[in-house]
Amino acid sequence: MVEVTFDQLQTWLAMFLWPFARIAAFIAAAPLLGHSSVPNQAKIGLAALMTVVIGATMPPMPEVPVMSWSGVGILAEQVLIGTAMGLAMQVIFSVVQAAGEFIGFQMGLAFATFFAPDTGANTMILSRLFHMLAMLMFLALNGHLIMVEIVAGTFATLPVGVGGLQAGGFELLVRFTGTIFVSGLLLALPLVAALLVINLSMGILNRAAPQFTVFSVGFPMSLTAGIFLLTVLMNDLGRFLQGLFSQGLQFLQALVLALAGA
Repeated sequence: MVEVTFDQLQTWLAMFLWPFARIAAFIAAAPLLGHSSVPNQAKIGLAALMTVVIGATMPPMPEVPVMSWSGVGILAEQVLIGTAMGLAMQVIFSVVQAAGEFIGFQMGLAFATFFAPDTGANTMILSRLFHMLAMLMFLALNGHLIMVEIVAGTFATLPVGVGGLQAGGFELLVRFTGTIFVSGLLLALPLVAALLVINLSMGILNRAAPQFTVFSVGFPMSLTAGIFLLTVLMNDLGRFLQGLFSQGLQFLQALVLALAGA
């Protein structure tokens, strides 16, 4: 007859619950894995499977009762770590969405929006297109596997019950959100600059010839030029996204080190 003591049950529960909280929080906040189209059952199952697979490689858990205030604090700490890592990856995909917003406004496609269930708001068609291309490129480059590998390695760099997170890590995450504007504008700058020149030309032409109707000629010209420039931009989009994903995955490792105070 197999007997299980309360201490053994407490140890097994701690070995599963605390890592599961970090991984589940990361999956819920991360792009692609945490998409609204992915069922919640699949997210929970994936988090549980990852916890079981990497459980043997984890360092020893702190000797703290799970059902205690210290245990609840450790649980909240793991959720905070996973959420911070997931938000760091969300920033990368927000870059291409911001670029789509900039280009759409300049092309006159601000009215071409539809409801996006993953964000819960109306999104421009170009922003949605860039986001889908970024997700497909992320899968093609095995970025999701590298992301999972980094998360699994965080338990060695940032063990469970580390005894407090460094505030510098969260400050680093907040500063990293500036990448949305910087890199997004950098991606959209060729199209925005060219379309701005076209719009300025239309304005000068309208002043020189008042009978010239900008609304009947300027909008079709901006749309046509924008579509043509988008085809040119697509040839270099893969290289840009590859560097962007590399930057995001490197920052994910730097964020874990900063939270650990290393």
